[in-house]
Amino acid sequence: MKLVSFRQGSRFGYGAVKGDGIVDLSTRLGADAPDIKDCIAGQLGRAAAEVARATPDLALAEVTLLPPVPDPGKIICIGVNYAEHAAEMGRKPPPYPTVFTRFADTLVGPEGALVLPRNSKDFDYEGELAVIIGRRARHVREADAMAHVAGYSCFQDASVRDFQRHTGQFTPGKNFPATGGFGPWIVTADEVRDPHSLRLTTKVSGVTRQNGSTADMIFRIPALIAYLSSFTALEPGDVIATGTPSGVAAGQTPPPWLVAGDIVEVEIEQIGLLRNHVEAEG
Repeated sequence: MKLVSFRQGSRFGYGAVKGDGIVDLSTRLGADAPDIKDCIAGQLGRAAAEVARATPDLALAEVTLLPPVPDPGKIICIGVNYAEHAAEMGRKPPPYPTVFTRFADTLVGPEGALVLPRNSKDFDYEGELAVIIGRRARHVREADAMAHVAGYSCFQDASVRDFQRHTGQFTPGKNFPATGGFGPWIVTADEVRDPHSLRLTTKVSGVTRQNGSTADMIFRIPALIAYLSSFTALEPGDVIATGTPSGVAAGQTPPPWLVAGDIVEVEIEQIGLLRNHVEAEG
């Protein structure tokens, strides 16, 4: 299934894409799963059955797609997690995952605006594979980790590089409002053959800037879930952004920073295409 969150006028809901429409699961599952996090936590089987027999309730053209999980409890990001990206940044592969967090108010959905902040021009793109947790994970072994994955999505972990480099902590440069693109949907784990063998590309205004494979990850998804769950509880709807391939602006001379008017597209094999445009902060 391809699970989406949407707004239709003043109403918010979630559902599954079927053809050019949406099966409205927020209505069909009702009180059993009022939120998409409830759906992925325990109602995916029922949701799949509903989608299989239903005709769409809404046309995709009638709604605005939101981040697939609009309000994740945690957004955990992994830095320098691709070998070629670590090399372009002049860094050795780290002994443990490099971990930082994003706030939920940094997220924008597909076709939403990434906002170029007024106090920086060093705005960089980072296409990433996002992992969405479906079952609570605490002290999980690598061998059991994939059973906690609900599905996958595209992520744009756009970075304000000068703020990121003020200290050794990444948090400021990763948490400007409306700098994290997420979507267009969650593809459930049963539909992805191998998340460690996916082509990931990022285009900026039609020019390919990143062209990598998730096979280049230093720490694969089971290792990430095992490590993260060793210090925090991962809950349904939590998002792990698993790192970016080489080709970021910061690794080039001169850096081709994002500017207002750019169109940024992250496309991941078997997952989909996330498109955002860049606007200057008002």
